[in-house]
Amino acid sequence: MGKEFTKNMFVMLLAIMAGVIIITYFVGDIVNRSKIETLEGKITTVKIKSENFTSYFLKSSVVLDQAREDRALGNYHFDLAFLWYQSALFEKNSSLMNLYKERGMDNCTNALPDYYNSYLNFEEAKNYFNDTKLYTEEKHLPIMELYIDLTDSGSRLAMLRYNASIYLNYLTENLTFNLDANSVIYLENVTILLNLFNGTLSAYQQELKIYDNIQNDIDEYEFFDEIR
Repeated sequence: MGKEFTKNMFVMLLAIMAGVIIITYFVGDIVNRSKIETLEGKITTVKIKSENFTSYFLKSSVVLDQAREDRALGNYHFDLAFLWYQSALFEKNSSLMNLYKERGMDNCTNALPDYYNSYLNFEEAKNYFNDTKLYTEEKHLPIMELYIDLTDSGSRLAMLRYNASIYLNYLTENLTFNLDANSVIYLENVTILLNLFNGTLSAYQQELKIYDNIQNDIDEYEFFDEIR
C-alpha cells in the first residue's frame, strides 16, 4: 500500500511538472509571438514610412526640376526681349526699330507662360515637400524646410519676372520713331511704368540672392554624420 501511494505521488508529481512545462512553453510562445508581431509591426511602419518618403520626395524633386526649367526658358525669352527693347530704343533706322520692337514683344509674350508655369510648379513642389515632411526623420526635417524655402523663393522669382515681362512689353509697345529728330521716343509718359519695371528688376535681384543662398545651404547639407 505504501509503495503504491509513493508511486501515485510520483506520477502526480510528474504530471504537475509536465503541466508546468507545457504551460510555461505556451506562455513563452505567446510572449514571443507578441514580441515578433510587435517587431513586424514596427518594421512594416518603418517600411511604409520609407516608401512614402521616397515617393513624395521624388515627386517633389521632379516638379521642382520642371519649375527650374520653366524659369530658365522664361529667362531666355526675357533676356532676348530686353535686348531687342534696348536695340530698338537706340536704333536710328525706322524699319529696324520696328523689327526690333516686334521681336521684343514676341519674346515678352513667350516668356509669360513659362514664368507662370514655373510659378505653378514651384507651388506644387512646395506642397509635395510639405507632404514629404510627414514621413521624414526628425533629424532631416531642416533639409525639408530648406527645400520649402527654396520653392517659396522660386515662386516669387517667377512672378517678379512675369510682372517684369508685362512692363517690358508695354514699354516696347510704346516705342515709336520720331522722323523729325531721327530718334526713338515713347508715345506717352512712361515714367511710372519705367519705375515699376526697374523696381521689379531690383526686387528680382534681391530675391535671386536669397534663392542662391538657400540653394547653397541645400548643396552643403550633410545627410549623414561623419564617422568619428
